[in-house]
Amino acid sequence: MAEEKKHYMTLDGKKKLEEELDYLKTERRKEVVERIKVARSFGDLSENSEYDSAKEEQAFVEGRILQVEKMIRDSILIEEESAPGDIVSLGKTVRFLELPDGDEEEYIIVGSAESNPSEGKISNDSPLAQSLLGRNVKDRVTVSTPGGDMEIEILEIK
Repeated sequence: MAEEKKHYMTLDGKKKLEEELDYLKTERRKEVVERIKVARSFGDLSENSEYDSAKEEQAFVEGRILQVEKMIRDSILIEEESAPGDIVSLGKTVRFLELPDGDEEEYIIVGSAESNPSEGKISNDSPLAQSLLGRNVKDRVTVSTPGGDMEIEILEIK
């Protein structure tokens, strides 16, 4: 049997998943069931696009419920103090400088379940995070990206 994937997440990330799960089960499910009921009232189901659409949405919602339940069940909470402050690890914020152009960026390294680059949260599975994990301040790191290699220097870890 394949090994189950563990989902690393912060306490805040786990709470957000639990809230999403509650919403899906208590509100979204009811909305979709109501859509199906209304679509059924239109008659012949074989040519009823509203019914087909509602059933597809129901399948999506049920699939998402299963996915979120599994992520919560297989979650491992990121301990904020699990690694020394001067080493990049899960849950840490890393500020770095892109070389040679000098652009500064800052990201929190989180599990894939709560990654959102637009909010400054990158997955521990991403090439950038993989290159940073275990490194120290002032380390220079080469990151392989789809656009080519990028060199960065770690400025701060918090």
